[in-house]
Amino acid sequence: MAENTLQKIHEIAVAEFLEKGFRGASLREIVKKAGVTTGAFYGYYKSKEELFSALVKPHADCVANLFGGLIEQFKNLPKSEWADNMATFSKKGIVQIYEYAWKHKDAFRLILNASEGTVFENFVHDMVEKEIEITHIFYREMEAQGYEPYAFEPTLEHTIVSGEFSALFELIIHDIPFEEGLKCADKIHDFYEAGWQSVLKLN
Repeated sequence: MAENTLQKIHEIAVAEFLEKGFRGASLREIVKKAGVTTGAFYGYYKSKEELFSALVKPHADCVANLFGGLIEQFKNLPKSEWADNMATFSKKGIVQIYEYAWKHKDAFRLILNASEGTVFENFVHDMVEKEIEITHIFYREMEAQGYEPYAFEPTLEHTIVSGEFSALFELIIHDIPFEEGLKCADKIHDFYEAGWQSVLKLN
């Protein structure tokens, strides 16, 4: 019975947050529509913030850990193999993030569209910063190996990296069917990879 009540609270909360955003969502309305008392709700969560976190944090953490793990795997490769493997790892990351996000669409729509005012509102920005960090490490190593030095103007670099992640998550926001979205994710990577290869002159 308690499990069913919690599931009902979650279902109503997801709909309320998606419709009104975190700031606009009413805890009173969630409790009312879920058919529970305020006291019963507080037996599960202490606040609207804690409820929102329960809906999205496990999935935000999973993608952040997946992304961070791939970065570490890449960094642990022999540096002589970095130039040949950067694109492979990058595509692997894009595809795995898409696959996970698609399986947990509601959580990621909440993160992407309804998280303003929560600790999750910078989720995509934080991923972009991680990508830029590993890219700078990659730049320095490629220069050490004799490739032509290249450094983006920071605003341009941030815009380009943000663009790739934003394009990827658009597939989730717009509920693109999985197989179609997977093909799009693959092509999104190829599009941006061609640009990186062109400006970095690694070919």
